[in-house]
Amino acid sequence: MVSEDLIEELGTMAEVRRDEPLARHTTFGIGGPADVYTAASTADELRQMTTICHRHETPFFILGAGSNILVGDGGIRGVVIENRARSVEGPQERKNGSALFRAESGASLSSLARDLARRGLAGLEWAGGIPGTVGGAVVYNAGAYDGCLADVLTRVGMADKEGHEYALDVKELGLGYRESGFTRRLFTDQVILWAELRLLPASTDELRKRIEELDRLRQETQPRGRSAGSIFKNVREYPAWWLIDQVGLRGHRVGDAEFSAKHPNFILNVGRARAADVKALMELAQERVWAEFSLRLVPEVAFVGEGF
Repeated sequence: MVSEDLIEELGTMAEVRRDEPLARHTTFGIGGPADVYTAASTADELRQMTTICHRHETPFFILGAGSNILVGDGGIRGVVIENRARSVEGPQERKNGSALFRAESGASLSSLARDLARRGLAGLEWAGGIPGTVGGAVVYNAGAYDGCLADVLTRVGMADKEGHEYALDVKELGLGYRESGFTRRLFTDQVILWAELRLLPASTDELRKRIEELDRLRQETQPRGRSAGSIFKNVREYPAWWLIDQVGLRGHRVGDAEFSAKHPNFILNVGRARAADVKALMELAQERVWAEFSLRLVPEVAFVGEGF
C-alpha cells in the first residue's frame, strides 16, 4: 500500500493518479494499473520524487517512453514516475573539434539524434527511429545498425536514495550488448538524471542522407503497430528473427499477440492482447529454438510488474 502521506507529498509537486492503467503509457498498449502514478518534469523533480519514495520505504518504477518493456496484467505496485525531464544543454566545444551535450534522462532519443544530425554532429544518427528515452538508452545500451550509445556516451549523472547527486564515467557502467550494470541490478537504489554525449562534426548533407536511408530501411523491414520493438536479442551469428522464422512462428498468434509476419522478432498487439499472451508467445519461441538449435533466446524487453 502507498501511504496517504506519500501521496500528499508527491501531490505538492505534480498531479497524482491512483490505479492508472499503464496500457495507456506503453508502446505495447499493454499493462495493468499502477497503484500511484505521477510525472517528473525536470531532473531535479525526478531526484526529489525518488528520494521521497525511499524515505517512505515505498517501491517505485521510472517510466520513460514505455518502449522496450512489458508491463504485467496485474500492474505495478507502489509508485510509477513518468520521466518527462527533457532538457538538453550544449554544445560545449572541445579542442579536438568534438562537442559535448548533456541531455536529461527523459529526453527523446530519436528527437535528440535527429536534432544533432541537423546541427552537423555525427555519432547518434542510428537512433533516429528508436522510440525511447536517453535514460532507457543508457540502461539497455540501446543500439541499431552497427551503432550503440556506448560509442558516444561519456558520463551519466545519478542520484542515490538520499538524493545526493554524483557522476559516473561510462567505463563504470558495465555497458555490453543491450545490457549494463543497471540491467544486472548493480545500481538498484539509484536513478539516472542525465547523460553526457560526445559527438563529432560531419557533413549535414551526409547525415541527412544517412537518416533518410535508415528511415527507409525501417519502413521496409519493421512492422507498424503496437509493439515494444525487438523482442529477443540476437544470438551469436544468428539474428533472432531468423531463428523464430525457422521454427515456424512467423505470424503465429496467442490471443491478440502475434509474431509479425513482416519481421518475426516483433510481437504485435493486434487487438486487446494481455501480457500473458505475449509471454506465452515468447516462451513458445524459446522452447522451439532450444529444441531445434540448442540456442537460448534471451528477451530484449524487460518484464515489469505483476500478473504474467
